[in-house]
Amino acid sequence: MSSTQPRRDGRGAMDLRSTRFDWDPMGFALSSVTVHTGRTAVICSVCLEEGVPKWRKGSGKGWLSADYRLLPASTPSRQPRELIKLSGRTQEIQRLIGRSLRACLDLEALGERTLQIDCDVLQADAGTRTASITGAWAALALGLRRLEQRGVLERSPLIGQVAAVSVGLVDGEALLDLDYSEDSRAEVDLNVVMNQEQHLLEIQGTAEGAPFSRQQLSTLVDLAEAGIQRLLSAQSQALAEAPN
Repeated sequence: MSSTQPRRDGRGAMDLRSTRFDWDPMGFALSSVTVHTGRTAVICSVCLEEGVPKWRKGSGKGWLSADYRLLPASTPSRQPRELIKLSGRTQEIQRLIGRSLRACLDLEALGERTLQIDCDVLQADAGTRTASITGAWAALALGLRRLEQRGVLERSPLIGQVAAVSVGLVDGEALLDLDYSEDSRAEVDLNVVMNQEQHLLEIQGTAEGAPFSRQQLSTLVDLAEAGIQRLLSAQSQALAEAPN
């Protein structure tokens, strides 16, 4: 499928935005990475805490929790800091990140420890939640590798790979990895999370205007799958180049 209309950045319909991982911008974290997808940039960090939430104590299993925030100057209009009451959107996104990452972990192998993931959006040009998942998985994989190398863990709890991407219908055309100019006028907008076996972990989607067909849904999921396969490869390549 090729785009019938040029996209703002010159991509075709099936093209991802340029993706880059910059390692360890936060020196005190167990691991961290800034993931760039086009003009969207998210800094993802991983910290290890001994112990688990009260409801998890005595289970022998660990936990992973995720926080997500838009930094004040990450959008054209300043975003107020969410200090006490989180917006529904923020809560939804951080729960999505947490669910997605827990799906790739053997929490028993982690023991009664907590992995805290923080995703802070430096610049938002759409796709911040999908970039957060893709970047956070890379930071998590590096952090667990370091814990295993240091002897903190006997074996890595990591049992899978996860990445995410957005797809949508814009002017009736299926497009991969929407930027804001496309996302803001999409008739259909989907966020898709998959693992390395191309199994679906989550689909979030809505028709912004008219309903869409099952066939259109299948087209969008197929498009997302192709993009996620490329993101999984980009994660693996970045990890191969990451510092120990």
